[in-house]
Amino acid sequence: MRALGLLSILVLAACSSGGGAASPAPAGSAPAAGSPAAGTVAVTLQEWAVVPASASAAAGDVTFQVSNTGPEDVHEFVVLKTDLDAGALPTDDTGAVVEAGEGIEVIDEIEDIPVGESQDLTVSLEAGKYVLLCNIYSAEEQEAHYALGMRTNFTVE
Repeated sequence: MRALGLLSILVLAACSSGGGAASPAPAGSAPAAGSPAAGTVAVTLQEWAVVPASASAAAGDVTFQVSNTGPEDVHEFVVLKTDLDAGALPTDDTGAVVEAGEGIEVIDEIEDIPVGESQDLTVSLEAGKYVLLCNIYSAEEQEAHYALGMRTNFTVE
C-alpha cells in the first residue's frame, strides 16, 4: 500500500513538472525551437489531392515543403495567383489548366516530384488569393491531375 502511495506521488510530480503537454505559446511569440517557421507550409501531394498543413500564410517569403506520398504517380507543385476558385480555372481539351489563361499568374513551380520524395519551394507572396495544384497530364493514362482533384485554394494575408 505504501508503494502504491509513493508511485502516485511520483506520477503526479512528473505530470506537473513539464512531463505533460506543452502550453500553447502566447500570441505574437516566436515559434519554439524545432517547430516550423511562420512562413513555412508543409504540403502533401497524393492521388488525387493537394493538402497544405495550413490554408493560409502571412505575406512575404513562404517556403512550401512539398512531399509526394503517391502512392503511384509523379506529381508537380504549381503556385498560381488568381481570384478564380481552385475548381474554376480554365482548362484545355485534356483537362489540364491553361496556365497562361486570363486572370492567372504563375508564381513558380516544382516539376516532377517522384513518389516518396520532397522538395522545398520558397516564393515571395503578396496578400491575395492563390491556387496550389498539380497540372500534370499523362497521355498514356489519359489523366489530368488537376481534373482529378489535385487543387486547393490558398490565401496570403
